[in-house]
Amino acid sequence: MSSPVETKTEYKVPQYTMSDYFKFALAGAIGCGSTHSSLVPIDVVKTRIQLEPTVYNKGMVASFKKIIGEEGAGALMTGFGPTLLGYSIQGAFKFGGYEVFKKLFVDTLGYETSVNYKNTIYMGSAAAAEFIADIALCPLEATRIRLVSQPTFANGLVDGFSRIMKEEGVGSFYRGFTPILFKQIPYNIAKFLVYERAAELYYGIAGPKETLSQALNTGINLLAGLTAGLAAAIVSQPADTLLSKVNKTPKAPGQSTIGLLAQLAKQLGFVGSFSGLPTRLVMVGTLTSLQFGIYGTLKKSLGCAPTIEIGGGGH
Repeated sequence: MSSPVETKTEYKVPQYTMSDYFKFALAGAIGCGSTHSSLVPIDVVKTRIQLEPTVYNKGMVASFKKIIGEEGAGALMTGFGPTLLGYSIQGAFKFGGYEVFKKLFVDTLGYETSVNYKNTIYMGSAAAAEFIADIALCPLEATRIRLVSQPTFANGLVDGFSRIMKEEGVGSFYRGFTPILFKQIPYNIAKFLVYERAAELYYGIAGPKETLSQALNTGINLLAGLTAGLAAAIVSQPADTLLSKVNKTPKAPGQSTIGLLAQLAKQLGFVGSFSGLPTRLVMVGTLTSLQFGIYGTLKKSLGCAPTIEIGGGGH
């Protein structure tokens, strides 16, 4: 019988090629792009509640009815183009980048050391991947918020993007970069950390991945993703509200972005910063669960190399 030490050292860290990283990125792009774009109607309602809480003050269902009644059902699909493109690009960097950085940390520290610092590796990998992803996402997210908050501003992604570029310059696309980092980096850290640990817990209860059916493995991915999504939504909600506000509120002459953020945060207060949280819990919990479910299924379908397991996860 192998000793515990011998069993532990049997694990071999997988070696990736550029093709493997491309497959991780593709699976992430499809997972994020499809889920975010499918939930655009909920995101429209969430954004309206955040921007105009006194107008949309009777909850998610009533806000749906109000928007449809006043603007037609088509208004619920506002921002579909930038959502699909922006979150596909972000998903490629988010999931693909997470695998890149996790591998880099494990190779640098060595597997045995990595097991002792796995939470730090999960958080560091998620933060680094998200920072790069947000550089790509920010212009499209700014366009989406403008289209949702000002329905008559432009006719779709290309028109909206072009008008902002022409009238306000490229810098305006990154006016929300600071709040998007404050929103997305804690969100992504919570998302991947909680997912990794939740999956580890659930596999610990259900048994090793290799002994379970594909349906049960998918179910665990979905459940761990749901757990991660709920945690990530709560952690990032105040910054999400600020992001919606900062992309609609013009800066005063000479005012910095940090100054505008401080002004908006003061106006919102603690309770106001969580406006739209129930809607966002539904949205983020659902999409995060689906993202991990799709990501896990696509990795298998694409023939991806196995994901690095840092001690005892089995996922």
